[in-house]
Formats: sequence, structure tokens, C-alpha cells
Amino acid sequence: MATTHLTRDPTDRRRPRFSRISRAVLARYRPGTTFSRESATLLPILVAAAVLYAWGIDRAGVHPYYSAAVRSMAADWHAFVFGGLDPSASITVDKIPGALWPQALSVRIFGPSNWAVVLPQVLEGVLAVWALHRIVRAWAGPFAGLLAALVMTLTPVTVALNRHNVPDTLLVLLLVLAAGSLQKAVRTGRLLPLLLCGVWVGLAFQAKMLQAWLVLPVFAALYQLAAPGSRWERARRLLYAGTTALVVSCSWVLLVWATPAANRPYLDGTSNNNPFTLVFGYNGLSRFGHDPNALGAVAGTAASRTSGNTGWTMLVNQSVGPQIAWLLPLAVLALACGVWWRTGHPRTDGPRAGFLLWGGWLAVHVAVFSNSNGNHGYYTAVLAPALAALTGGGVALLWAEHRADGRRRAALPVAIGLTALWAAAIDGPHGDFAPWLLPVVLMLGLCGTVGLWTSRPDTTRRAVHSALAASLAAVLLAPAVWAASCLDRRYPGSPIDPLAGPVGPGYQGTHHRAKFPRNPVNRPSARDTALLGYLSAHRSGEKYLLATQAAYGAEPLLRAAPHPMLVMGGFTGLTPYPTAPRLSDLVSTHQLRYVLLTTRRPSTPATVWVKRTCTPVPPRAYGRTANGSFTLYDCARPGDD
Repeated sequence: MATTHLTRDPTDRRRPRFSRISRAVLARYRPGTTFSRESATLLPILVAAAVLYAWGIDRAGVHPYYSAAVRSMAADWHAFVFGGLDPSASITVDKIPGALWPQALSVRIFGPSNWAVVLPQVLEGVLAVWALHRIVRAWAGPFAGLLAALVMTLTPVTVALNRHNVPDTLLVLLLVLAAGSLQKAVRTGRLLPLLLCGVWVGLAFQAKMLQAWLVLPVFAALYQLAAPGSRWERARRLLYAGTTALVVSCSWVLLVWATPAANRPYLDGTSNNNPFTLVFGYNGLSRFGHDPNALGAVAGTAASRTSGNTGWTMLVNQSVGPQIAWLLPLAVLALACGVWWRTGHPRTDGPRAGFLLWGGWLAVHVAVFSNSNGNHGYYTAVLAPALAALTGGGVALLWAEHRADGRRRAALPVAIGLTALWAAAIDGPHGDFAPWLLPVVLMLGLCGTVGLWTSRPDTTRRAVHSALAASLAAVLLAPAVWAASCLDRRYPGSPIDPLAGPVGPGYQGTHHRAKFPRNPVNRPSARDTALLGYLSAHRSGEKYLLATQAAYGAEPLLRAAPHPMLVMGGFTGLTPYPTAPRLSDLVSTHQLRYVLLTTRRPSTPATVWVKRTCTPVPPRAYGRTANGSFTLYDCARPGDD
């Protein structure tokens, strides 16, 4: 198998040790059979990914807010383009709707169901595993690519995330593709792959906005450092790629900005109906404690929506640590060795560039998450490609040095031993979950470490490979068990904050099945069916079936049927839409009759107007109890019926 330029610098005629693991694993294969044998190994990994991500997705607990928007976007193309929360597109979701577009298309094709909503996430997750394999293979060889794909597949937070419908799965896929294009641009010096990298980052912006730009400083610095060509030529090409990323990133924002406000929905999360405020204020600066004047009180709610994971210890706390941090010692040690050991090589050295790429990806995300106002645990899924690539490439490098029997041969057993002990520390607080796991991991770690440490050049190949197999089993077993827990109904993960294993909101203990609302699409509860029946029976040509106080009350009704609904206040209930005069106009022009208010959201001028002007409907009439948190108001004037 030919070694790519990113594995060996074109100016270096020596055959590097970095790819020896690939040659060792494939040494027995006859010429012409390498690719098929490698594919035969990759296929089970992709099948395992598909099973872990897709098994039982018909019972998936889809996000109530996103799934309601997906059902609405699937019913109307105008709502699809602008991300309307209801089919009439009176107000948008509080983000760019890019990640919801594949889900809405799936629902439009296959019909409304939980599995149709989650199917795009499954496909995106499997594609991310495949793409990462190809990228790491081109950098560090076949074995490194296969190991990276396996690590990515077995990352617990990746499995939990890909079985739900939050936007981060698409973000991860697009950023992995961007890294692959950058890697090719660094290797070849061509402009087209660099421009394609900008396109992928711009598309990732449609999925998760500013988070997609976190990799840009790393990408730019790496290209300027390691790409061929003069300094000014590299800078000029970076300018072209940056412009491409900016244009593609802002395409939806510019479309909305250029569309008259009367011809599009109101932008949730803003007080001025401006798309730049939505993206760069409500979903940007407010995450770091800033509150631009243009946002008013609404911007401050962005940070409060997230959980309390923050600070430099967030990656190792008891809930987030088991999701992502199992291989952190191995990845960090591999990064340090990969950079240090390549000191003195040419500026364009490929192996070092790969370690800097994935190490920079990891470092910048850790720094940002640690300094933002709060993060859901599943946000850390974006770290999985970097940790997987560093693990794959790092094991390949450390194994090559170990087999060389030089001064660096101790690095691999040390890395395995530290990682096994780290796994014990992470799993320790969860002793009731798989109590057999910790002893097995420590035993495998001990066997692998001792076997590698005591091996010598005259040690049989079978013994050395057995020690390597035990080492890999020691570092992969714990994340694999936590990842597989997602298939157990006791650990389904919260629809709002999907996590693997016995952690997260609502977990009730090892011997109890977690009771999260399943939020079924197109299967309303008896209570919601009664409310929809009452509203439909008393509807007489109004544009809106109902107005609700915030998205909380509208979500189950929008998932059940794509009726036009006026979601007052948007996601939080604090967005100043509609105003009280506008609500009065809608009622007086017979576009709206019923309003559903809740005690779980703060009052606004519009809700005060409803309470003062409209008449409460007896709860028994629409299937609610007298002491419930919702109250239905009839705003029809006498004689309107």
C-alpha cells in the first residue's frame, strides 16, 4: 500500500515508523487484497454503528421542541425554509433551522413518526464514522483509520446523541468532512480542497451556528504552518477559503435579512426581529455573559436554558466524564509524542500536521466549553472525532516505536496503564452500573501493560499481538459498555439532554426503568386529543387553531397535527411577539379565538390582555383538570359564534 504524502513528507526519503503498524497488520496479505481485507474489517464497524444508533428508534424520545418544528416544517415549504415553529410560520425556532431540514424532509417522505425524525441522525452518525476512517487512514494508515472509526462508534455520547434529534450530529459530520478537506489541502497545496473546507464549515454553521466556527483558528493556523507554498501564497488562499466559509455560513441569515418582515416569520429569541441578533447575540455572545442592548431581557435567557456543566472540570464530572473522557490520557499523550518526536522534520511534515489538527480541535473546544455559561452534556460529542483520531493515530505511532525497541518503546505500555487507571476513576462513582466492568478493565489493563513492557525483539509475534489486543480491550471496553447501555430501556437518555448510562435528568436507579416522556410524533395523548377535538369543533374559519403561552403548551399539539398555531413569546415565552395590540387585532379580525395560558411561564403584556379580556373555558370541556397548569380562554366577543 502506497504511503500518502500526509504520512510521509515528500522531501523525506526515509520510510517513517509512523505507518509500520499498518504494514505489520497487513503483512500477511497478498498483493491486491489489502483493500478488500481492510473493507471486511471496516464493514462490521459500520454495521455496529448502525445497530447502536438505529436499534429501537421507533421508541426514541425525540426532543419535544425540535420535533414539533420538524412536523410543521414538513407540512409547509414556507415554514421549511424559514424554520417556522408552526405550519403558518408565525414565529421561527430560536436557531438556524439547518439541522432540522433533513428531519423535515424525512417526515415529508416517510410520514410523521419518531423513527422518521431520527433516521437522518442515524445516517449522519454512520457517515461520520466512515468519513473519519477515510481521513485518519490517509494520515496514519489503515490500522489507525480502523481504530479511529471503532472509537468513534463506541463513544457513549455519540451513541446517545445519534439516537435523538438534536442538531449536534449534523454538526459533527460536517466538521469531520471539513477536516478531511483541510487535510487534503495541506497535503497537496491545492486551492479547491481548501475552498471545499470553507463550504463544509459554512454548512456546519447552518446546523449549530457559531460553534461551527470554533475550528477555524485551528484550520487557518495549521494551513499557514504546514501547507506547501510561500507564506503570502498560503495567506492568499486562506483569505479565499475564509470568504467562502463566511458567505456560506451567512447565506440563511442574509436570505432572512433581505426578506421583508411581513413576508416571513418573526425571529424567536430577538427583540428586534433581526437575524444577526438571533445568531450572534441570542445564540452567541449571551453564552459568555454578554447582554447586548438590542436583545433586552430575551438574550439573557439563552444561557439559562442550558445545564450547569461549565468550568475546567466539566469533562471529568460524574455525568459528562463517562460520556466522552475515557480515552483522554491516551489521546493527550499521543498528541504530545506526535508533536515532540517529529521535532526537526520539515515544516510540511504530514504526521505532525495531523496531530496538530486534531489536538487543536480538542483544545479549542475544551477551552470554549470551560468558559461558556453552561453546556448540555451532549455538546461534548463534537470532541469525539478528535479523541478518536488521536487514539487511532497515537496507537499507530506508539506501536511503531514500541516494535522498534528503542528508548521510546515504554510510551505505549505507559499510555495503556494510565488510561486503564483513568477508566477506573471515571467508572468508580457508578459502581452499581455493571459492577463487573471495573475489575475486568483493570485486569486487561494489567495484562496488556505487562505484556507490552516485558516484550522483546525475540518475543513471538503472537504474544506481542495478544498484549496489544488486551491493551486495546482494556481502553475500549468501558466506553463500549456505556455506549451499549443506550439499547437498554433503563437508560434511554433524556429527550432534551441525551446521555448514555445511569446519569442525566430523570434517572431513577439501576433497578428501575427510566421514565422519560417519549414525546411521540402523530400519537397525541388522550388529554391532547380531547383539547384538539374541542378546538376543531368550535373553530369557525379562524386562521389559528390556538394561541399558546410559549412553545411549552404548543409542542404536543404541533407534534400531533400540523395546525396553524400562534406561539406567543416563542421558546422561552419572553420574545415580544405578538404585542398586545397585535393580539387584539387578530381577535377582532376573527383570525384567533382561543388562547392557552400556563402558570409555568411568566406573564407578558399579551397574556395580561388575555386574562383581562377573554373568558376562561371550564377545564372539563377540553379534557383538563380544574387544578392543572393550563387554562384555556375564549376570546370571542358576544354574538361572534
